[in-house]
Amino acid sequence: MKGVGGGAASPGDYVYFKSVVPLHKISIGSKLWRYYDFGPKVVPPLVCIPGIAGTADVYYKQIMSLCMKGYRVISIDVPQVWNHHEWIHSFEKFLDSMNIHHVHIYGTSLGGFLAQIFAEHRPRRVKSLVLSNTFLETHKFAAAMPWSPVVNWTPSFLLKRYLLTGIRDGPHEPFIADSVDFVVGQVETLSRDDLSSRLMLNVNVASVGSLMLPDSLITIMDTNDYSAVPQQLKEQLNERYCCGCICCFCFLVRELEE
Repeated sequence: MKGVGGGAASPGDYVYFKSVVPLHKISIGSKLWRYYDFGPKVVPPLVCIPGIAGTADVYYKQIMSLCMKGYRVISIDVPQVWNHHEWIHSFEKFLDSMNIHHVHIYGTSLGGFLAQIFAEHRPRRVKSLVLSNTFLETHKFAAAMPWSPVVNWTPSFLLKRYLLTGIRDGPHEPFIADSVDFVVGQVETLSRDDLSSRLMLNVNVASVGSLMLPDSLITIMDTNDYSAVPQQLKEQLNERYCCGCICCFCFLVRELEE
């Protein structure tokens, strides 16, 4: 099955998701936020932040599964912000606009890094973190992209090609192949400025400082298949948060219930 943006049929469960969960778009200052918000509004939400090649749509399965259990899930597109300081202020304004004071955050890859940066600088707003295939610092990515000073002038097709190099070629198991096709289709929906800003967030040299959040409220989720995040960076993350094993999904559900 080809990706959503590739002109072929979309997955059936995604078609159903789009029919029942509205996509919201709001402008806050100069930033356009695109997001899904589904589930009861009386509990602190789980905010999902995608990786560099993802959109709010990539979490549609999590949205449907958790909301059926009574949880509120907000999945966002990272707007066009160009440094981590701007991200912190923009995300805080987004939460303020929705009258949300406390959040659980699930971040993948770049989204996990942004989640940690926000938790470091706005600790009273973050109840827990769930981090998947992510990292503590961006130095390796900066070193691997020496052409970052000209990213704003790079054509869109080259930026997309660069992003997609992080997706492994070759045969995959059917479930993984469908997921890869879906993400590739989502990359096609991103504008050049979307791509440029995400790449800049990924290479602007920064690192996560100490968090006030206890390690017991930080869940690490890893995958057994290929990941574009170097294993060394994932191990560094595990060492920081004292995780001797991969935490399971039921821990996330327990945190959402509190």
